[in-house]
Amino acid sequence: MDTTFIRSIKLNDKKDWQKLYHGYAEFYKVEMTQTILNTIWSWLTDEQHELNGLICEFEEKIVAFAHYRRMPSPLRGKDIGFLDDLFVSPDYRGLKIGEKLILKLDKISKEKGWGLVRWITRNDNLRAKSLYDRVSKKTNWEVYEL
Repeated sequence: MDTTFIRSIKLNDKKDWQKLYHGYAEFYKVEMTQTILNTIWSWLTDEQHELNGLICEFEEKIVAFAHYRRMPSPLRGKDIGFLDDLFVSPDYRGLKIGEKLILKLDKISKEKGWGLVRWITRNDNLRAKSLYDRVSKKTNWEVYEL
């Protein structure tokens, strides 16, 4: 029996989400403050804000999250989805939780008429890239920041 459950984030998930988000920031070596956490949480729990969140419960414990949003695609003349963040607690990796979150996002994308979901990851994030190579197609786009 599968004990994995993917659902939208809820107000009472804050404590568990914060712990996971600290792990996510630590992985990417980004300093995390309570102000940043409170801002992200307010976005996730504001139905008017673009950012949405998914949670994965494994055996009734929150072990992963994904943050996503709508993104305009001018060349297509329509919206697509963008996966901003995906994190699985290290103790629960290898259980296809990341894959289940992405598949749920694919379903949401189809329901919303987006047609595709895009995301980026760091070049050395080899474990995540092995998942992404299995469930999606790598593009030839380069990412720049200003």
